[in-house]
Amino acid sequence: MPAVARFNLTPVKSTSLHHPEAVFLGQRGVEVDRRFLFVDAEGRRLSDVAKAPLLGIRARYDPASEHLSLRFPDGTWCEGDAGEVGQAVSIPLFDRDVAARLVLGPFAEAASAYTGRELRLARVEPQESAGGSHRVSIVSSASIQDLARRGGTESLDGRRFRMLVEVDGSAPHEEDGWSDQRLRLGEAVVRVGASIPRCVVTTLHPDSGEQDFPTLRVLAGHRKREGGLMFGVYGDVERAGLVRVGDPVEAVG
Repeated sequence: MPAVARFNLTPVKSTSLHHPEAVFLGQRGVEVDRRFLFVDAEGRRLSDVAKAPLLGIRARYDPASEHLSLRFPDGTWCEGDAGEVGQAVSIPLFDRDVAARLVLGPFAEAASAYTGRELRLARVEPQESAGGSHRVSIVSSASIQDLARRGGTESLDGRRFRMLVEVDGSAPHEEDGWSDQRLRLGEAVVRVGASIPRCVVTTLHPDSGEQDFPTLRVLAGHRKREGGLMFGVYGDVERAGLVRVGDPVEAVG
């Protein structure tokens, strides 16, 4: 039976992923996931290879105290109160615009110094997320390894896909068949939706940001569908609950 293998989340969009042993899936997904994102000087989100310098940044956030820390690969770091916000902005994401406020404190200056370009840190307003409008994403380890094989390598780190839930114990692309089904993951129930179109970020190494695997070219050879190069599936939480690594993933009526 398929089972939860790993969670991938981060409080700051596009930064290094965390892998907790358990998460609480609510109607808005995992509450602390992608609560913040970096934007450029004009308030636009970073896209495609522009995200590469962010991948190695390690963000830690405590929602109770609103304390956020950023540790950069070069050894520098900053920390402060992420609850101190200023200007309201509207940020276009790939599937919608989100309301946010620019975060005060040392974060913009530190990230700008590290990346060599002017950046600002934004905090999305309550009820929102800097991720997709569907708060759950699922991919199987078998699909990832099938892609690796087709691309001529023995293994591929699934973190490059930045999916909330990775699943073991299924056939390659078995998750495609879960669309329009209700899945039980631990105590939670998720309604699985459509397949996910992939972008150039999936070609980047999840730590260094180097372009090290031809993900899109390989997907174009066997996963090209109307709407894009599809890999993994979206989902929406129908029943909230705790989900742990190792919990079974099974269809429910």
